[in-house]
Amino acid sequence: MSKIVIAYHSGYGHTARIAETIAKGARKTAASVELVRVDALDDAAWQKLDESDAIIFGAPTYMGSASAPFTAFQDLTAQRWMNRAWAGKLAAGFTTSASPSGDKLNTIFQLFIFAQQHGMLWQGLNLLNSEQPKGNDFASKEALNRLGGFAGLLSQANNDAPEKTFTPGDLKTAEIFGEQVATTAEKLAAVNSLTVTRA
Repeated sequence: MSKIVIAYHSGYGHTARIAETIAKGARKTAASVELVRVDALDDAAWQKLDESDAIIFGAPTYMGSASAPFTAFQDLTAQRWMNRAWAGKLAAGFTTSASPSGDKLNTIFQLFIFAQQHGMLWQGLNLLNSEQPKGNDFASKEALNRLGGFAGLLSQANNDAPEKTFTPGDLKTAEIFGEQVATTAEKLAAVNSLTVTRA
């Protein structure tokens, strides 16, 4: 059984809701899933990160990049970077902002580069927009991957409470994303266990 940690910051609860939805999808597999807030880390949380097989990083997009508390977390990982503690782990990323774009892709790139600095293996979102064959019509609220992100999970939160704002399609996409990452983590864990056994 693989261990997955969703490490995120959430300023107003919107990113937290997406993190919980990703966890729901990941738990459809045999994976163990933990949620860790990066702005409230203790020794137990760091241990979960270090012992995980996969880390899914998440941050809201503020002013075109990841939130300051998430960036502070990145800086705190310098010793783990130096020791290559997370090298070889699976990584993925997600973000949310108030507008359909909000320059969210820049945040995904920030998470990707962070993971690459640590020597991690990156997984994007393998999901076409479910309404793409309709042509040029705008995607409905039920559309999967309606924002068209593939490097990571993108979601939109209007200026409303976290329990009200997300479209059904964005929530379902988050769930699928969690399941995809967990499935890959399970496969990697199986390969790694075979390698250890043969050695």
